[in-house]
Amino acid sequence: MKIGVLADTHDRLPAVRELLRQMAAQGIGMVLHCGDYCAPFALQPFIDTQMTLAGVFGRNDGDREGLIAMAQRAMGAELFEGPHSLDIAGERILVVNDIADVQARSIDAHSIVVHGCTHRQEMKHRGDTLLVNPGEGCGWVYGTPGAAVIDLATKQVEFLTLSGPEWAF
Repeated sequence: MKIGVLADTHDRLPAVRELLRQMAAQGIGMVLHCGDYCAPFALQPFIDTQMTLAGVFGRNDGDREGLIAMAQRAMGAELFEGPHSLDIAGERILVVNDIADVQARSIDAHSIVVHGCTHRQEMKHRGDTLLVNPGEGCGWVYGTPGAAVIDLATKQVEFLTLSGPEWAF
């Protein structure tokens, strides 16, 4: 099973729509979001694509009640205070906005930890734990919207990037 990972989408709906389209083309039906959607309308692409969403709040999510209400309009969309732990396909996964907010023993207790906050795509291992930052879904800081796809069976990570001229500013 493959899952998508997004973070730091910061209201850039065209980029989110395109990243979700690319994930759906790979047969992905679930996305973990590591926070910083910003406004409730930022969830609309998930509703439009009928993509299952499990996410946590980030530091830039000002209208949390509005985000929760918008998520409740979608089928299979849930938002949690982070860090949030869940089991998917036999893997214990931790979803958090800022990895600095997580104690080492909590990281070690999960097979996969996904996080955002730095806006940089990164994959590394800490012992047996895979840590993935999908980068910035918005592209506002570094100019390249991105996401990640994780194959839960192999723990292989593929980074997606939107690099065409329409994504630059």
